[in-house]
Amino acid sequence: MSLNLLVVDDHAIFREGLKSLIEKEPDMVVVGEAGNGTDAVRLALELRPDVVIMDISMPDMNGIEATRRIEAELPKTRVLVLSMESDRRFIVEVLDAGASGYIMKETVFLELATAIRTVANNETYLGPRITELILKDYLKRIPDKMPLTFESLTTREREIIQLIADGQNSKELAHQFGVSIKTIEVHRHNIMKKLNLNSVASLTKYALREGLTSSC
Repeated sequence: MSLNLLVVDDHAIFREGLKSLIEKEPDMVVVGEAGNGTDAVRLALELRPDVVIMDISMPDMNGIEATRRIEAELPKTRVLVLSMESDRRFIVEVLDAGASGYIMKETVFLELATAIRTVANNETYLGPRITELILKDYLKRIPDKMPLTFESLTTREREIIQLIADGQNSKELAHQFGVSIKTIEVHRHNIMKKLNLNSVASLTKYALREGLTSSC
């Protein structure tokens, strides 16, 4: 059974080229075209396609609002965004509106065909560049005070956090390492600061959660 597709883009020559490529695929057929969001919604309701290939920047109604309306009315129809827009705001907003995928117009047709089949199978497809943009933005937004990993600690601090989690107190640690209790307390303070923890109890929980105790 062929996948019925609705192509939405405000450039007629682009739609014609895309339609020509799509119809070379044995399992795909373009059942309609639209040049703006308003017509896209109308045709989607009329034709009930399996997949809508949607641009974002269009007259009358943009692709984000069109996607939102189509997904609200036709939950079985999947929207795949094909756009030149690489701004994170557009990406997040259209995915939040219900789009099942997002790829750039610069992509090769082979990837587009793969994306169409993927979203038609009720899965999500994000092009490599979109995935990279989202990941970079996510990493930038990680709070500065987010607990760091075990690898951020020095060798001595790693040993101390494991022993604290195993129940040893400052006096026992000082004796084991041949240093003063004050030195151990300084180490413990530094560990908790690096991991953004505020008590020995929270430090112990962190060690247990990360599998850092000698009993794990």
